[in-house]
Amino acid sequence: MTLRLILMLAGAIVIYLGLDLGLGGMRTLGWQGSTDFIAVTDPARFAVQDNHARFVGGVWLGVGLVLFFGSFAIARFRTALIAMCLLVFAGGLMRLASGDIDTILGMQVLPSMLAELILFPLLGFWLSRTKPRP
Repeated sequence: MTLRLILMLAGAIVIYLGLDLGLGGMRTLGWQGSTDFIAVTDPARFAVQDNHARFVGGVWLGVGLVLFFGSFAIARFRTALIAMCLLVFAGGLMRLASGDIDTILGMQVLPSMLAELILFPLLGFWLSRTKPRP
């Protein structure tokens, strides 16, 4: 039951974030704060990058949907749920590629990154250890 609730909560949070980016693009819908952090100097290039960001938001939404709905049939979707945990871990590793230690260790990024690098691998391990019910 605890595993199911954690998966549902994680899925709901990821769905929320995926919708914010997917529907709002690079500027987002503002569900995580101000949207006035971008000054567009090349509208055509921005449109392309914004479109790519919406794609990434859609992928993130998909990860959240698998986590959320997979929580209702853990045994059936265990492999997919573990794969989603690995994808989130890979995303957390990519944060490190920025090399911007101040941002990485800032309170607007650090909690998410710790969840991605610690909690999701633990969740994947927990899923791998669960026994299917007959």
